[in-house]
Amino acid sequence: MSLPDEMTAVEISEPGGPEVLTPVRRPVPRPRQGEIVIRVAFAGVNRPDALQRAGAYAPPPTASDLPGLEASGEVVALGDGVDQWAVGDKVCALLPGGGYAEYVATPAAHALRVPRGMDMRAAACLPETYFTVWSNVFQRGALQAGERLLVHGGSSGIGTTAIQLARERGARVFATAGSADKCAACERLGAERAINYREEDFVDVMKGVGGADVILDMVGGDYIPRNLKALAEDGRLVQIAFLGGPKAEVNFAPLMVRRQTITGSTLRPQSDIAKAKIAEALLHEVWPLLDARKIGPIHDSEYPLSDAAAAHRRMEESGHIGKIVLKVAG
Repeated sequence: MSLPDEMTAVEISEPGGPEVLTPVRRPVPRPRQGEIVIRVAFAGVNRPDALQRAGAYAPPPTASDLPGLEASGEVVALGDGVDQWAVGDKVCALLPGGGYAEYVATPAAHALRVPRGMDMRAAACLPETYFTVWSNVFQRGALQAGERLLVHGGSSGIGTTAIQLARERGARVFATAGSADKCAACERLGAERAINYREEDFVDVMKGVGGADVILDMVGGDYIPRNLKALAEDGRLVQIAFLGGPKAEVNFAPLMVRRQTITGSTLRPQSDIAKAKIAEALLHEVWPLLDARKIGPIHDSEYPLSDAAAAHRRMEESGHIGKIVLKVAG
């Protein structure tokens, strides 16, 4: 399949607010060794995109400067050495960047088939959240059936994914959210108890049930010492973002006495090999659940690519439940 020379994309004209997201014409990427090029149907919108837009999350040196870390679409070109995909295959993929465009290149090993019966809009909601949740909750956090998981930001894309996946794997799930509607959504997805953090103290709630074995946190800041108080003995705190800031004062003596662990990761800086291993684990451990529709993405809203600024405003207002996507092609 021959590729066009140019495409429509949305770039970050300068660091700033949503208004700096600007439609432009760009060259269509060509696949390098081990890469595929995808004609994008939908692109997911994620908090790291907003951080990059604000100038706080630079892309890796070899990545596109365009925002967008996940997309769904059709494979239209193969780089040398790619034999697991064919032109015309429908995929969703984790991207190093570049998803806010009609075409994007990504390592072939970071793409996954679209789950059975799933449309492209839903498939675009999968990669960033499922890679993040699987690698942090189940690999780093080692959550086991019967253990208690506390998910902060339970109504976010990450949160709704973590609730469902932990529920299906036999964990007891608790979540925090900032409104009655969001708490209700978390409980519909399988949270045993949703905690409105504006009205209740999650530390008290979790202590009342024996403490959390694993906490998935994207808040940081003053949540860090409170998370340690909410953990059970041998509990694991898994940090994936710092919406409340990356610094806190922590007394490590109780952590040592109670044998607790603090860990965490960011996805984008990890090696291509590490991401490929996560993709392989997802294919075997999670994709059968998606095929069977036992779990699935929660969709909040859709915007055209040209209105990416409105999608960012929606995300930063924090009123959404689940994922926001950009429609790039039909």
